[in-house]
Amino acid sequence: MSKFPAIATAILTLSFVLSPLVTEPFSGFRAEQLPIPQVRPPVQPAGYAFAIWGVLYVWLVVSAAFGLWKRPMAEDWDHVRWPLMVSLAAGTPWLWLATHSAIGAAVLIFAMLIPAVIALLRAPLRDRLWLRTPIALYAGWVSAAACVSLATVAAGYGVGFGALFWAVVGVSLAFFIARWTQSRRADTPEYSVAVIWALTGIVVANGTTEPLVSVLAMVGIIALVLLWWTDRHPAKT
Repeated sequence: MSKFPAIATAILTLSFVLSPLVTEPFSGFRAEQLPIPQVRPPVQPAGYAFAIWGVLYVWLVVSAAFGLWKRPMAEDWDHVRWPLMVSLAAGTPWLWLATHSAIGAAVLIFAMLIPAVIALLRAPLRDRLWLRTPIALYAGWVSAAACVSLATVAAGYGVGFGALFWAVVGVSLAFFIARWTQSRRADTPEYSVAVIWALTGIVVANGTTEPLVSVLAMVGIIALVLLWWTDRHPAKT
Protein backbone atom coordinates (compact mmCIF):
# COMPACT_ATOMS: atom_id res chain seq x y z
CA MET A 1 0.00 0.00 0.00
CA SER A 2 1.17 3.53 -0.77
CA LYS A 3 0.10 7.08 -0.03
CA PHE A 4 0.67 8.03 -3.66
CA PRO A 5 -3.00 7.85 -4.76
CA ALA A 6 -4.08 10.04 -1.83
CA ILE A 7 -1.33 12.59 -2.49
CA ALA A 8 -1.94 12.61 -6.24
CA THR A 9 -5.69 13.03 -5.72
CA ALA A 10 -5.07 16.02 -3.44
CA ILE A 11 -2.73 17.62 -5.98
CA LEU A 12 -5.09 17.06 -8.90
CA THR A 13 -8.04 18.33 -6.87
CA LEU A 14 -6.16 21.55 -6.18
CA SER A 15 -5.14 21.93 -9.82
CA PHE A 16 -8.76 21.40 -10.86
CA VAL A 17 -10.15 23.85 -8.31
CA LEU A 18 -7.53 26.53 -8.98
CA SER A 19 -7.67 26.29 -12.78
CA PRO A 20 -10.34 29.05 -13.09
CA LEU A 21 -7.86 31.50 -11.56
CA VAL A 22 -5.46 31.15 -14.51
CA THR A 23 -7.94 31.02 -17.38
CA GLU A 24 -10.29 33.47 -19.01
CA PRO A 25 -13.80 33.61 -17.52
CA PHE A 26 -16.08 31.17 -19.33
CA SER A 27 -19.83 31.71 -19.61
CA GLY A 28 -20.48 29.77 -22.79
CA PHE A 29 -18.88 29.41 -26.17
CA ARG A 30 -18.17 32.74 -27.88
CA ALA A 31 -19.97 33.55 -31.13
CA GLU A 32 -16.78 33.22 -33.21
CA GLN A 33 -16.10 29.72 -31.86
CA LEU A 34 -19.05 28.19 -33.69
CA PRO A 35 -20.08 28.55 -37.36
CA ILE A 36 -23.66 29.13 -36.15
CA PRO A 37 -23.39 31.29 -33.02
CA GLN A 38 -25.36 29.93 -30.07
CA VAL A 39 -26.66 32.87 -28.10
CA ARG A 40 -28.55 31.58 -25.06
CA PRO A 41 -29.07 28.06 -26.43
CA PRO A 42 -32.23 26.44 -25.01
CA VAL A 43 -30.24 23.51 -23.62
CA GLN A 44 -28.21 25.78 -21.33
CA PRO A 45 -29.37 26.18 -17.70
CA ALA A 46 -30.01 29.61 -16.21
CA GLY A 47 -26.90 31.35 -14.95
CA TYR A 48 -27.63 30.82 -11.26
CA ALA A 49 -27.34 27.03 -11.71
CA PHE A 50 -23.59 27.30 -12.26
CA ALA A 51 -23.19 28.43 -8.65
CA ILE A 52 -23.08 24.73 -7.83
CA TRP A 53 -19.41 24.82 -8.80
CA GLY A 54 -18.68 26.67 -5.58
CA VAL A 55 -20.15 23.79 -3.58
CA LEU A 56 -18.34 21.22 -5.72
CA TYR A 57 -14.94 22.89 -5.41
CA VAL A 58 -15.14 23.22 -1.64
CA TRP A 59 -16.46 19.70 -1.06
CA LEU A 60 -13.90 18.08 -3.37
CA VAL A 61 -11.08 19.87 -1.55
CA VAL A 62 -12.46 18.83 1.84
CA SER A 63 -12.79 15.25 0.59
CA ALA A 64 -9.23 15.13 -0.70
CA ALA A 65 -7.89 16.64 2.53
CA PHE A 66 -9.86 14.20 4.69
CA GLY A 67 -8.70 11.28 2.56
CA LEU A 68 -5.06 12.35 2.81
CA TRP A 69 -5.36 12.84 6.57
CA LYS A 70 -7.61 9.99 7.67
CA ARG A 71 -7.61 7.47 4.78
CA PRO A 72 -4.16 7.84 3.16
CA MET A 73 -3.82 4.13 2.38
CA ALA A 74 -7.40 2.92 2.51
CA GLU A 75 -7.99 0.35 -0.22
CA ASP A 76 -11.64 1.27 -0.75
CA TRP A 77 -10.69 4.94 -1.15
CA ASP A 78 -7.89 4.06 -3.59
CA HIS A 79 -10.40 2.12 -5.67
CA VAL A 80 -12.23 5.42 -6.13
CA ARG A 81 -9.20 7.67 -6.40
CA TRP A 82 -7.80 6.24 -9.63
CA PRO A 83 -10.77 7.05 -11.90
CA LEU A 84 -11.34 10.32 -10.01
CA MET A 85 -7.76 11.34 -10.77
CA VAL A 86 -8.36 10.73 -14.48
CA SER A 87 -11.46 12.92 -14.38
CA LEU A 88 -9.74 15.73 -12.47
CA ALA A 89 -6.71 15.59 -14.76
CA ALA A 90 -9.01 15.98 -17.76
CA GLY A 91 -10.97 18.72 -15.99
CA THR A 92 -7.98 20.89 -15.10
CA PRO A 93 -7.38 22.19 -18.66
CA TRP A 94 -11.07 22.14 -19.62
CA LEU A 95 -11.76 25.85 -19.07
CA TRP A 96 -8.70 26.83 -21.09
CA LEU A 97 -9.68 24.47 -23.89
CA ALA A 98 -13.29 25.70 -23.86
CA THR A 99 -12.09 29.20 -24.74
CA HIS A 100 -10.03 27.89 -27.67
CA SER A 101 -11.86 24.88 -29.11
CA ALA A 102 -15.56 24.14 -28.70
CA ILE A 103 -15.21 20.67 -30.22
CA GLY A 104 -12.22 19.87 -28.04
CA ALA A 105 -14.12 20.98 -24.94
CA ALA A 106 -17.13 18.85 -25.89
CA VAL A 107 -14.90 15.79 -26.25
CA LEU A 108 -12.86 16.46 -23.12
CA ILE A 109 -15.89 16.85 -20.86
CA PHE A 110 -16.92 13.28 -21.69
CA ALA A 111 -13.40 12.26 -20.69
CA MET A 112 -14.25 13.87 -17.34
CA LEU A 113 -17.68 12.28 -17.15
CA ILE A 114 -16.90 8.61 -17.74
CA PRO A 115 -14.24 8.21 -15.00
CA ALA A 116 -16.31 10.39 -12.64
CA VAL A 117 -19.24 7.98 -12.96
CA ILE A 118 -16.87 5.01 -12.51
CA ALA A 119 -15.55 6.62 -9.33
CA LEU A 120 -19.11 7.02 -8.05
CA LEU A 121 -19.97 3.41 -8.82
CA ARG A 122 -16.90 2.32 -6.86
CA ALA A 123 -17.53 4.58 -3.87
CA PRO A 124 -17.86 2.64 -0.60
CA LEU A 125 -20.80 2.93 1.77
CA ARG A 126 -18.68 4.36 4.57
CA ASP A 127 -17.52 7.98 4.67
CA ARG A 128 -20.55 9.12 2.76
CA LEU A 129 -20.16 12.85 3.40
CA TRP A 130 -16.40 12.71 2.96
CA LEU A 131 -16.25 10.74 -0.29
CA ARG A 132 -19.46 9.49 -1.86
CA THR A 133 -21.47 12.72 -1.67
CA PRO A 134 -18.91 15.09 -3.26
CA ILE A 135 -18.18 12.60 -6.03
CA ALA A 136 -21.91 12.06 -6.62
CA LEU A 137 -22.58 15.79 -6.91
CA TYR A 138 -19.57 16.25 -9.18
CA ALA A 139 -20.51 13.31 -11.41
CA GLY A 140 -24.13 14.45 -11.56
CA TRP A 141 -23.32 17.98 -12.61
CA VAL A 142 -20.75 16.83 -15.19
CA SER A 143 -23.34 14.39 -16.57
CA ALA A 144 -25.63 17.31 -17.33
CA ALA A 145 -22.82 19.63 -18.43
CA ALA A 146 -21.50 17.09 -20.94
CA CYS A 147 -24.91 16.86 -22.59
CA VAL A 148 -25.25 20.64 -22.67
CA SER A 149 -21.82 20.96 -24.26
CA LEU A 150 -22.53 18.29 -26.86
CA ALA A 151 -25.90 19.80 -27.80
CA THR A 152 -24.52 23.33 -28.03
CA VAL A 153 -21.59 22.36 -30.24
CA ALA A 154 -23.70 20.13 -32.49
CA ALA A 155 -26.22 22.94 -33.01
CA GLY A 156 -23.37 25.38 -33.57
CA TYR A 157 -22.03 23.25 -36.39
CA GLY A 158 -25.42 22.83 -38.02
CA VAL A 159 -25.78 19.13 -37.31
CA GLY A 160 -29.38 17.91 -37.26
CA PHE A 161 -32.25 20.35 -37.11
CA GLY A 162 -31.07 23.29 -35.05
CA ALA A 163 -30.77 24.40 -31.43
CA LEU A 164 -34.25 23.28 -30.37
CA PHE A 165 -33.70 19.79 -31.76
CA TRP A 166 -30.38 19.51 -29.94
CA ALA A 167 -31.88 20.87 -26.72
CA VAL A 168 -34.35 17.98 -26.80
CA VAL A 169 -31.51 15.55 -27.51
CA GLY A 170 -29.36 17.02 -24.75
CA VAL A 171 -32.07 16.91 -22.10
CA SER A 172 -33.05 13.38 -23.12
CA LEU A 173 -29.45 12.17 -23.07
CA ALA A 174 -28.87 13.73 -19.65
CA PHE A 175 -31.93 11.90 -18.36
CA PHE A 176 -30.83 8.51 -19.72
CA ILE A 177 -27.29 8.89 -18.38
CA ALA A 178 -28.71 9.91 -15.01
CA ARG A 179 -31.19 7.07 -15.00
CA TRP A 180 -28.52 4.50 -15.83
CA THR A 181 -26.25 5.77 -13.06
CA GLN A 182 -29.05 6.28 -10.56
CA SER A 183 -30.30 2.73 -11.02
CA ARG A 184 -26.87 1.47 -9.96
CA ARG A 185 -26.40 3.86 -7.04
CA ALA A 186 -29.89 4.31 -5.66
CA ASP A 187 -28.22 4.62 -2.26
CA THR A 188 -26.71 7.94 -3.39
CA PRO A 189 -29.47 10.35 -4.46
CA GLU A 190 -26.98 13.21 -4.36
CA TYR A 191 -26.04 12.29 -7.92
CA SER A 192 -29.60 12.79 -9.14
CA VAL A 193 -29.92 15.98 -7.08
CA ALA A 194 -27.12 17.54 -9.15
CA VAL A 195 -28.74 16.45 -12.42
CA ILE A 196 -32.13 17.73 -11.24
CA TRP A 197 -30.48 21.03 -10.31
CA ALA A 198 -29.28 21.34 -13.91
CA LEU A 199 -32.65 20.35 -15.37
CA THR A 200 -34.38 22.88 -13.13
CA GLY A 201 -32.00 25.51 -14.47
CA ILE A 202 -33.05 24.57 -17.99
CA VAL A 203 -36.72 24.96 -17.04
CA VAL A 204 -36.01 28.40 -15.57
CA ALA A 205 -33.92 29.48 -18.58
CA ASN A 206 -36.61 28.53 -21.07
CA GLY A 207 -39.82 29.31 -19.18
CA THR A 208 -42.56 29.66 -21.73
CA THR A 209 -40.15 30.72 -24.48
CA GLU A 210 -39.35 27.13 -25.43
CA PRO A 211 -42.16 25.18 -23.73
CA LEU A 212 -41.12 21.86 -25.30
CA VAL A 213 -37.71 21.99 -23.62
CA SER A 214 -39.18 23.20 -20.32
CA VAL A 215 -41.79 20.43 -20.24
CA LEU A 216 -39.26 17.77 -21.22
CA ALA A 217 -36.90 18.87 -18.46
CA MET A 218 -39.75 18.85 -15.90
CA VAL A 219 -40.79 15.36 -17.01
CA GLY A 220 -37.18 14.25 -16.57
CA ILE A 221 -37.10 15.66 -13.05
CA ILE A 222 -40.32 13.94 -12.03
CA ALA A 223 -39.26 10.65 -13.64
CA LEU A 224 -35.88 10.64 -11.86
CA VAL A 225 -37.56 11.21 -8.49
CA LEU A 226 -40.21 8.52 -9.04
CA LEU A 227 -37.73 6.00 -10.43
CA TRP A 228 -35.33 6.61 -7.53
CA TRP A 229 -38.19 6.00 -5.09
CA THR A 230 -39.05 2.77 -6.92
CA ASP A 231 -35.40 1.66 -6.76
CA ARG A 232 -35.24 2.34 -3.04
CA HIS A 233 -38.64 0.83 -2.25
CA PRO A 234 -39.18 -2.09 -4.65
CA ALA A 235 -42.62 -3.66 -4.66
CA LYS A 236 -42.87 -6.69 -2.40
CA THR A 237 -44.06 -9.95 -3.92
